[in-house]
Amino acid sequence: MLKSLIVILLSSVLVNNYVLSRFLGICPFLGVSKKLDQAVGMGVSVTAVMILATATTWPIQKFVLDKLGLGYMQTIVFILVIASLVQMLELLLKRFIPALHKGLGVYLPLITTNCAVLGVAINNITDGYGFLESVVSSLGCGLGFLLAMVLFSGLRSRIDESGVPKHFRGIAITLIAASFISLAFMGLSGIVDALFA
Repeated sequence: MLKSLIVILLSSVLVNNYVLSRFLGICPFLGVSKKLDQAVGMGVSVTAVMILATATTWPIQKFVLDKLGLGYMQTIVFILVIASLVQMLELLLKRFIPALHKGLGVYLPLITTNCAVLGVAINNITDGYGFLESVVSSLGCGLGFLLAMVLFSGLRSRIDESGVPKHFRGIAITLIAASFISLAFMGLSGIVDALFA
């Protein structure tokens, strides 16, 4: 059991990274990765929302929607749950960490529409994970999101300091850099299987 949880965690962080291999959650990845502190704040916030969303939506799916034959309502119910969790997180950040709340700005409410959060919650159900496996998967996906944000933030700060040709400045070099990080993560695809084979 512990071995399978470790495999789920590592593969969620490195191999099945939602930003770099599944291309979900690109909006905050591109929008909030200019400064390291904001990237870390967004990564931690998304991780918290992913874990809370999974811990909330998994029982709703198994004990309410499936029991009542309302599985077709999954997406709508999950979006409402995630929106409520993000509103609670926004209120907590505004109250206890106002600098981070101000730094995240409009991107904090965008966690509600972050397809990575919804994707994790739905994929945990469709992959047939139990409750503990789903929570570990969400933790791994959130840590993978955080890792991608931190790496990309560092790369963007280096790009800002270098002499980028005129035609590549702005979003062009940002997307090229993101593709290079994505390619680097693709190289990790066999590592988890090799470690635990």
